[in-house]
Amino acid sequence: MKLFDVYPLFDINIVKGKGCHVWDDKGQEYLDLYGGHAVISIGHAHPHYVETISKQVAQLGFYSNSVINKLQQELAERLGPMCGYDDYQLFLINSGAEANENAMKLASFYNGRTRVVSFAKAFHGRTSLAVEVTNNPKIIAPINDNGHVTYLPWNDTEAMKAELAKGDVCAVIIEGIQGVGGIQIPSDEFLQELRKACDANNTVLILDEIQSGYGRSGKFFAHQYAGIRPDMITVAKGIANGFPMAGVLISPKFTPVYGQLGTTFGGNHLACAAAIAVLDVMKEENLIDNAAKVGTHLLEELKGFKGIKEVRGRGLMIGLEFEGPAKEIRRQLLFEQKVFTGASGTNVIRLLPPLCLSMAEADDFLDRLHNVLR
Repeated sequence: MKLFDVYPLFDINIVKGKGCHVWDDKGQEYLDLYGGHAVISIGHAHPHYVETISKQVAQLGFYSNSVINKLQQELAERLGPMCGYDDYQLFLINSGAEANENAMKLASFYNGRTRVVSFAKAFHGRTSLAVEVTNNPKIIAPINDNGHVTYLPWNDTEAMKAELAKGDVCAVIIEGIQGVGGIQIPSDEFLQELRKACDANNTVLILDEIQSGYGRSGKFFAHQYAGIRPDMITVAKGIANGFPMAGVLISPKFTPVYGQLGTTFGGNHLACAAAIAVLDVMKEENLIDNAAKVGTHLLEELKGFKGIKEVRGRGLMIGLEFEGPAKEIRRQLLFEQKVFTGASGTNVIRLLPPLCLSMAEADDFLDRLHNVLR
């Protein structure tokens, strides 16, 4: 049997990681400024993380959600005060797309509506409704194109108000910072007006913090810069540092009903142990503050580089937009300077390093980027 060939692959086999560095099977070291799509939050192979999940899998890796799982309860109790949503409820699943699916499903149960508002360049996942609210026709199969979604311009307050005033919108889903869309930040004013409009029209506000959450922006959630509280927040990627896990943070306005949502693997013992270890390290090593500090340094320094049209971002979620295609720049960074970065469309390079990136490592990256752009 062969693999289903849907990924264009770099000819590199990564076999080891430590902190913000990875190594291939030939022993070549790379600086990791991408963290596997923002997944590696506390660094590769963190000793506390490795010890915690090793102990857990040796004791019990999985049992079903038909019995009490104290690790789920501990995770919820720890996460609430740390992220500022101690009064919310937590539903655990396996992936970001699944988190968004469940959030939109719960929103529809709540108000009985079926229409969703999303935004230009949005990316919310590849499963049924998650891909329908993703603004990329190339990945929406005919079976997923069911007419539930209206896409609106980014940061257009008047268009948003007019659409919600129709009174039939089930939910608005928006990223705290667009990742695949090119590191586009919703203005604080737009998010504040969106919150008001959702309240006025009984529309559920879902903040997709799958890429921008878990400290990446320099706050626990990117939307917290605007001082708003969504009805639901979806999280994944950095929640368990590479172990497949996701969650939905759910406002007290929603009342759970037995059987309404469900999952086989979500919130299993090993996943919870991994997620608790992540919270331990984030707190002990002040990684949210580090993301803010090192990210600010990178943003300031990058704005002085020749050849970069615009630098966007918050914390350690940074986009570099170039005048023309960035593919060759990214190739040189990887194969000549030994730095992993990400792409957004044609002209944008994404930086999503582990939150433990040091000032010295940030400056090392700046030197390597300078070598490419000089």
